[in-house]
Amino acid sequence: MSELDEAWNLAIAEAERRARAGGRGDVAEYLALRAANDLARQTAIDWLGATFLAGAGEANRRGAAITLERTENHRFTVNGGSMVGVRVTLRSGVRSLTVEAGWPRTPRDGFVVGNGLACGRIGHFGNRKANDELLLVRPGNGAPEWWVVDQDGTRRQFRETRVGGHLIKLVGID
Repeated sequence: MSELDEAWNLAIAEAERRARAGGRGDVAEYLALRAANDLARQTAIDWLGATFLAGAGEANRRGAAITLERTENHRFTVNGGSMVGVRVTLRSGVRSLTVEAGWPRTPRDGFVVGNGLACGRIGHFGNRKANDELLLVRPGNGAPEWWVVDQDGTRRQFRETRVGGHLIKLVGID
């Protein structure tokens, strides 16, 4: 977590405390929901990045020679909304795989389309057919889940095994 994120979390917690003390339960509930959603978003984004990094590490132990680069506070656009989050780029020879995940941080950034908490994208340089668009949703009151959103709007759950398929394409085994 960056210093800015930590300062933001402290400011939200203080604002929630003041709202409760001032009898503004509605504001306090909104701020508590926002904090819970931000935690769910960050946890899911961390999991996504860590899953790809673990897979790349395993492939490297088998001789793949994948290099990586991680960028914090990365901005990318999904459906007209500006997402802020992380970008992980994995390279193997001339091939590259980019994983982006984030959510809008300010009202001018827009919103996540599709009733989601965050958006993500898995992109293969030069192989658009292999790309995935991701949406983070929270079914009911359960844990958040990443879903792959196809071009026709069909959604299916993103499973850890799918990461292996992306890494196989990266190292050129396909």
